[in-house]
Amino acid sequence: MDNVTTTRTSTRIAIVFHSGFGHTRRQAEAIEAGVRKVEGAEALLLPVEEVDRRWDDLEAAQAIIFGTPTYMGAASAAFKSFAEASSRSVMAKGYLWKDKLAAGFTNSGARSGDKLATLIQLTLFAAQHGMHWINLDLPPANSSAQGSEADLNRLGFWLGAGAQSNTDEGPDTAPPESDLATARHLGKRVAEAALQFARGRDAAFLPA
Repeated sequence: MDNVTTTRTSTRIAIVFHSGFGHTRRQAEAIEAGVRKVEGAEALLLPVEEVDRRWDDLEAAQAIIFGTPTYMGAASAAFKSFAEASSRSVMAKGYLWKDKLAAGFTNSGARSGDKLATLIQLTLFAAQHGMHWINLDLPPANSSAQGSEADLNRLGFWLGAGAQSNTDEGPDTAPPESDLATARHLGKRVAEAALQFARGRDAAFLPA
């Protein structure tokens, strides 16, 4: 089930993603689980293949978290197709995502895999829509003799959540739990920020 039970005051966090082999979907599902930890937040998990008939659902969201595998140092072709389609379905209709919150995540077979290039691409995509980017807010880990593969943000990214999946492992075992925990952290952080943003906006428009 994509949606959680909501109240009339719930804040929707959409997670729009492409997954070529299932690994990035696991990351997306972990982000969804992080959103669900926050009372008052609703998660919508949306593969890019379904977006053409779900643009209204994205317009109703207070935050959108973008996810894609990193292929050849960039977002996948399927994600790029979605991003380009947004120019006519969102921008051309009056910048419908302006002032929404945004965040991003990506997965690749290598520890680096040029994932930073993909996260920068996602950040620029959000900026073109006038969105506010939420970073990971985790220090880089697994960077000392006391560190381990079990640390959150073991790959050391700041802009968003990075995950690494061995190319000879299926999505049942990859990415590892530490990367999924990092994704859950991002989902929870974005949900909390979206609720704060919504409450602040409501307070700003209260009658004097």
